[in-house]
Amino acid sequence: MTIGARIGTPGSASATRVMLLGAGELGKEVLIALQRLGVETIAVDRYADAPGHQVAHRAFVIDMTDPKALREIIERERPHLVVPEIEAIATDTLAEIEREGIAEVIPTARATQLTMNREGIRRLAAEELGLPTSPYAFADSLESLRAAIAGGIGFPCVVKPVMSSSGKGQSVLRGEADVGPAWDYAMSGGRVKGGRVIVEGFIDFDYEITLLTVRARGASGEIETRYCEPIGHLQKAGDYVESWQPQPMSALALERARDVAGKVTAALGGRGIFGVELFVKGDAVWFSEVSPRPHDTGLVTLITQGQSEFELHARAILGLPVDTTLRDTGASAVIYGGLEARGIAFEGVAEALAVPRSDLRLFGKPESFVKRRMGVAVAAATTIDAARENARTAASRVRPVPGEA
Repeated sequence: MTIGARIGTPGSASATRVMLLGAGELGKEVLIALQRLGVETIAVDRYADAPGHQVAHRAFVIDMTDPKALREIIERERPHLVVPEIEAIATDTLAEIEREGIAEVIPTARATQLTMNREGIRRLAAEELGLPTSPYAFADSLESLRAAIAGGIGFPCVVKPVMSSSGKGQSVLRGEADVGPAWDYAMSGGRVKGGRVIVEGFIDFDYEITLLTVRARGASGEIETRYCEPIGHLQKAGDYVESWQPQPMSALALERARDVAGKVTAALGGRGIFGVELFVKGDAVWFSEVSPRPHDTGLVTLITQGQSEFELHARAILGLPVDTTLRDTGASAVIYGGLEARGIAFEGVAEALAVPRSDLRLFGKPESFVKRRMGVAVAAATTIDAARENARTAASRVRPVPGEA
């Protein structure tokens, strides 16, 4: 079956079936975009009632790091496309599924294997492609971490588990007293026990961007690379709290950013959207990380682009044309849970939506934590500063409260 040439009817023998592995807030938006194009969707996550479970045609709960469970669900559902939306997946099984021709893995099984592990993607970028990165080393013990820092990385530096996401286990080290606590935090925040860390020399950058890079079929039928306008973002404790688009940057820095993003995504191959994270200082650009899927900072595209990052991903993986045109200047601001509870409610929604040119996404996560991302506000305006202010205002008006019994 050639995806894109023909899309069937959900629930029928002609259906085009797409399975998402990971059904959080980003996956939910991808599922909605796919359904608008007539696709039959299957959402898989590690917990029940995940946001994407609430909109998919069928929903399943499995341990996606369990090779047997992962293979069983794919063989039973027989999707045409398997789309990983998180990193914690048995990627060796996906490689087998792809090799056996059971389903196509997006963007490729190799890409999911490389990008779930910071070591794999850093070695690809720096050692194989020769892209500029921060100085780095890997360590699998507290002693080897100390040796790496003393041996040339120095202070300040950043320590991250090689297998983690959303800033989990990440620390900035200013001196020797920080090394032990950073190691312990990395071990608690990684996806595997007894893990390994990357220690990176600190780059004195002006700002960090996400360059959403889309590999999609062009008019010729060949894969072409397109770029969204750069997204700036504010992070706290390694997690994004605000983003805006476009991020102003020099023409030379933008050219270099696109060159880096184009090279790393071409090396990964396949179709779909990639969130390429880059450090920028003046005209200089350094590669940081890449995710082969929509990026959390890209939630801003819900209000800035004619086709959001989720629509771009859906179209690209289906082999359909894409359009990365920027429509408006805009920003996003995170809405945190603020409390520990199940089935919370939200007050202040009307007040939030009274902010000019604003919108909300309340994700529908079944359980709230103080620092769990439960929603996002987006806003458009004539300037970045005004858009950020409006997004922050809208987000601040949404008040998570305990739900009724």
